[in-house]
Amino acid sequence: MSHHDTALSILPGSAEGPVVALSEALSFWGGVDPQTGRIIDAHHPQHGTELAGAIVMMPASRGSCSGSGVVLELALAGRAPAALVFSEHEDVATLGALVAVEMFGHSLPVLRLPRAAFLALAGSVSARITPEAILADGMAIPVAPASEASIDLSDEDRSMLAGRRGAAVAQAMRILVAMGRQQGATRLTDVTRAHIDGCIYAGPANLVFAEAMASLGGRVRVPTTMNAISVDRGRWEQQGVPPAFGVPAAALADAYVGMGCRPTFTCAPYLLDDAPARGEAIGWSESNAVIYANSVLGARTAKHPDFLDLCIAITGRAPLAGPFLDADRRAGLVIDVHWPDGADAALWPLIGYLAGHVARDRVPLLRGLSEGHPGRDDLKALCAAFGTTAAAAMLHIAGVTPEAEGAALPDAPRAVITRADLAAGWRRLNAGPEEVDLVAIGSPHASLDECRAFVEALRGRRRDPRVCGIVTAGRQVLAAAEADGTRSRLAASGVEMIPDLCWCSISRPVFPAHARTVITTSGKYAHYGPGLSGCLVRLGTLTDCANALVSGRAPVYVPEWLA
Repeated sequence: MSHHDTALSILPGSAEGPVVALSEALSFWGGVDPQTGRIIDAHHPQHGTELAGAIVMMPASRGSCSGSGVVLELALAGRAPAALVFSEHEDVATLGALVAVEMFGHSLPVLRLPRAAFLALAGSVSARITPEAILADGMAIPVAPASEASIDLSDEDRSMLAGRRGAAVAQAMRILVAMGRQQGATRLTDVTRAHIDGCIYAGPANLVFAEAMASLGGRVRVPTTMNAISVDRGRWEQQGVPPAFGVPAAALADAYVGMGCRPTFTCAPYLLDDAPARGEAIGWSESNAVIYANSVLGARTAKHPDFLDLCIAITGRAPLAGPFLDADRRAGLVIDVHWPDGADAALWPLIGYLAGHVARDRVPLLRGLSEGHPGRDDLKALCAAFGTTAAAAMLHIAGVTPEAEGAALPDAPRAVITRADLAAGWRRLNAGPEEVDLVAIGSPHASLDECRAFVEALRGRRRDPRVCGIVTAGRQVLAAAEADGTRSRLAASGVEMIPDLCWCSISRPVFPAHARTVITTSGKYAHYGPGLSGCLVRLGTLTDCANALVSGRAPVYVPEWLA
């Protein structure tokens, strides 16, 4: 093979096992069971495939920043892949593997192959990886160390790395520098704030990491908000959550609060009063928040994996790579969307979902949407759904988002999302029984406007006793809904508002035990929900959700604007 077929060793090591080549990218969070290593993403072509002990190949990961926590969980439970092989740059799973070796001594090799070698290996039944080569079916692909970009550290960086700011800061800097090297960063940059995603309890590994950093004296250096957690912090015992889950999930939240993080417990930190400003360099994790911050607010952050978020918060530094750089914010793809006349709010998550599939790891410029005059909640829904199916950390919308003008690279290829594509996407996310047991609002967390709109859609009607209605929202929104009477009006219709949790972290019995079919306004949850809950999850409008809550039914239909 030529030197163009050399594999780059991102994390070195030896491994052997069957080759499992995935036909499309996968989010480890919501896509892989952290206890078993089996693919649970109901929309993935290889749903049900076992990854434990396999040489797992995919172009890159996609979706949630929490994937790194799942990879660490798999490693500590002995259910991890034998190795991870990518054809494109990848951060999230790589960071989970890096923390596994750096802090816990679990080796999980990560390699990146050029396309020809990737395709050749993907056709193999099994493979053996050594520090020098990948051996499979009579071929040998040489392995070379990834070129270790020299990172120009400041005096303060070197001081932190040397341990003069404490053991936790030194550990955080070691992980930051290692990650920065694999991202090709030549230096680190200051950030003004951080947002922690690693506070979601995927299993014991998240808690082990947080408590290890806390025991080393970890303390955040910049103002740091926290994502939704896995329990309603003040009420989980009354809600009947088993202590085996509730105690460690609450302890995980407490560990981060103990290190100085604000207990905001929201997956929509851009809804807080002090959202980042355009051009502000921030260290955020949580895919929907990252995409919204970059795209809609014009702030700057990479899609930082879980664990790296705390390292950034503890040091106030992040690798200067990805969307921190002007060049990486340019659009490498132009997508023309055929706007359907008469479209309602359900169009926005649908467009985000389909655009993510088309864009994959490229930043897209979406055209044809400005006439829809999307509001904050429309853009929230679009960004969240995009983050579910894409690896990219941002997008542009012509005539809508602040950096869209001139964003497209001169040679950016073109793609189209037609009305037929939208209709096919709708059918994919809206298939399921008409009988509904649960209405799920708030993935990402609902805004006050969404809560008020749900009240309007309900028109004072009460829920069918067989159906549950739950809105998840951040504490700040909940307090505002309490103050203006929105919460009590929802309660009068039988809808419960729950803080701290979101739909991607909720578990039974807070998630109603009897529920088998769910309707939601969220493209993100319509995708992840089946794998996370074992239920059928359908996408609908707020009106569909209100009618289903009252009648117990949501007729399967194609909207008029797509017919």
